[in-house]
Amino acid sequence: MPISPARTTAYRILRRVEAGRGFGADLLQTQEVSALKEADRRLATELVMGVLRWRGELDFQIGEISGKPVERLDLEVATILRMGVYQIQFLERVPKAAAVNEAVEMTKAAHKRSAAGLVNAVLRQCPTGRGAIRPRRFDELDEAMLASVRRATPAWLLERWANNFAQAGTAGNDVALRLAWASTQVPPTVLRVIEFAQDIPRLREELAAEGIRTKAGKFSSRALVVESGNVQASHALRQGRVVIQGEASQLVADLLVPQAGCRVLDLCAAPGIKAGQIAQALGSGALVTCDLSASRLHTMARLLPHWLPKEVQWLAVRLDATQALPFRCPFERVLLDAPCSGTGTLARNPEIKWRLRPTDLTRLAEAQVKMLKSALGSLSSAGRLVYATCSLEPEENECVVDRVLEESPGYRVVSPAELKCEYPALSSLFDPPGYLRTRPDLHSMDGFFAAVIVRKSQTNFSVSSVPLKS
Repeated sequence: MPISPARTTAYRILRRVEAGRGFGADLLQTQEVSALKEADRRLATELVMGVLRWRGELDFQIGEISGKPVERLDLEVATILRMGVYQIQFLERVPKAAAVNEAVEMTKAAHKRSAAGLVNAVLRQCPTGRGAIRPRRFDELDEAMLASVRRATPAWLLERWANNFAQAGTAGNDVALRLAWASTQVPPTVLRVIEFAQDIPRLREELAAEGIRTKAGKFSSRALVVESGNVQASHALRQGRVVIQGEASQLVADLLVPQAGCRVLDLCAAPGIKAGQIAQALGSGALVTCDLSASRLHTMARLLPHWLPKEVQWLAVRLDATQALPFRCPFERVLLDAPCSGTGTLARNPEIKWRLRPTDLTRLAEAQVKMLKSALGSLSSAGRLVYATCSLEPEENECVVDRVLEESPGYRVVSPAELKCEYPALSSLFDPPGYLRTRPDLHSMDGFFAAVIVRKSQTNFSVSSVPLKS
């Protein structure tokens, strides 16, 4: 029997992800996927992201049924079995027979004909009945389901979350499980309205007429959370009046608050979503965007011009932000959205939890320290720097800031009192040291960390109004 285009595409993407040649969310945006029929595109997306989110649990089920660990299977066979088990256990509308039969055919097509019997036997013995897992709340999960959630996240990551959040005065094990649960859920699609003057209620009505239901964001007045509908097909997105950007990401760029006419440096800017947001807020002046990756700079060069006001001069520079920066003039605003582990975005990029190793955190932190030192060297005397990551790990967040400021005594983190005065809508997101933190389990958005840094001589911290909830 022929193999459906959706399953063939999902298999190819998962194999590329397993080989470390991309992220699932990015690979699902390729021409191969866009060319699929709508139903096939949805199934391919569900299979890729579902398998990556629940891989640990799927591997456990395969091992229990087959009597051998997944590590002993060929990668092609393991991928096909994960896809099959996911369909049988999590997708109620997919007939079990279809999942089994196509998995067997895929095994043969992958030149693993000798494993076809094993694939057939494992999937036929696989129990059904987990399709209702995702709409449920964490507090409604029973012990069996909690065990599945534990297996869906590497044990070392659960342990470190439990230890870190317990030190913060909370029940660490409970927080760790809630974070693990959040990483298995489908995160909301969020839009940022590009123009400040956009009539947002009218825009929402326009989207609703296209079958796209939205609600206002929790913190940003320009954030619209998509509740249902295909936003990719909307006129507003195609015309560039909105852009897909998580609300936590929007808040990080809002903290920079560039003043009209000033110079802004975005050190790790590609692919340019935050840079576009900064340019819109800047209105006029100069924006320098940097990145180490030539391919990512190319993507930014394609996207960013659509969002640049005519009065903003833009320069893109390829550089290594861990090295001394080549700029002779200081910048009034600097954004360092540092490359990080990404543990705050596991629901969007679930392969991270299977690729990441504890030693990676030390390596990343060393690079982040170098970047922050370089960034401070380009900050003007009255400037403001925002250091941000999409990580939940202290090594990449407060530890980096504390270490750099200890070696750079002329700078300080803006206090929570100052920040809450200027950003009252974000008061609940600032912790006692003044760091902004968002968490998937608490705020239904990606986990971000941000520190606003100024010179100690800058005692009066003030910003212009920003489009945040009041």
